Amino acid sequence: MDGTDQQHRSVALVTGAGRTAGIAASLVLKLAQTGWDVAFTYWTPYDERMPWGPDPSAVTQLSDQAARHGARTVAIEVDLGEPHTTAGIFDTVERELGHVTALVLAHCESVNSGLLDTSIESFDRHFAVNTRASWLLIREYAQRFRGAHGTGRIVSLTSDATVGNLPYGASKGALDRITLAAARELAHLGVTANAVDPGPTDTGWMTAEIKDAVLRSTPLGRLGRPQDCANLVAFLCSSDGGWVNGQLLNSDGGIA
Repeated sequence: MDGTDQQHRSVALVTGAGRTAGIAASLVLKLAQTGWDVAFTYWTPYDERMPWGPDPSAVTQLSDQAARHGARTVAIEVDLGEPHTTAGIFDTVERELGHVTALVLAHCESVNSGLLDTSIESFDRHFAVNTRASWLLIREYAQRFRGAHGTGRIVSLTSDATVGNLPYGASKGALDRITLAAARELAHLGVTANAVDPGPTDTGWMTAEIKDAVLRSTPLGRLGRPQDCANLVAFLCSSDGGWVNGQLLNSDGGIA
C-alpha cells in the first residue's frame, strides 16, 4: 500500500503532470511524500496552446522534489489522445519502477465552448483524452495488476462543469461512469475506484472575476488549492482509505 507499509515503495502512476502549478504536480509530490515511487505523464503541446503556456522546468522540478522524499520517478511525455499509447506507458513504468499499484487519472483536455459553438473536432478530442484514454489506462492497469488483494487503487479527477464547457463536462461525466464500473468490475482484484471533484482550483487559469465569484460561492471563503485535492487522493491511495469505493467525492470547500 503506501510505502510505509512495505519494505519497498509501491508504485503510483499519475497522468497529466505537466505544470508545477497544476493539481497533478501536487499529487506527484504528495504521493512521494507519503511513501510512493511515482511515474507521471505530461504532454507539452497541450500546455503550449493553453493560456498559461508551457512550463519547461516542471518535469525536472517534480522529479527533483520527489527525490527529496526518497521517491524514484519516471516522466513520460505522451499524447493520451492517441489510442495506442497505453501499453507503452505501462511498459516504461514497469521497466523503470515496477508494477503499478495506484493509478491516478489527472490529465484532461479542457477548452471552453457551449452547445452551439463546440466543433466536432473539439468534442472528439475531449472524449478521446478525458474518456477513452482513461478507460484504456484503467483497462491496461487491471490487466497488469499484480498487487495483493485490497491494495489496488484507481482515482480519477472529475468535474461537474456543464454550461459553457460542454465537451469537457460531458467527457468527465462519462469518466464518472467508467470509474464507478471499475469499482464493481475490478472487485475480484481487490482494487478500489473513486472519482474526486476538486471544484474550482487556483492553478493559474482564473481571472480576477472568476476568483471573486468563486470566493463568494464557497462557504469556507477561500480558493481551492492543488494541495487540497492531493491530500484526499493520498488518503484514498493509502491503506486507511481502502474501505472507500465506488464514490463520487466532492473536495471543494462546500461550493457544490
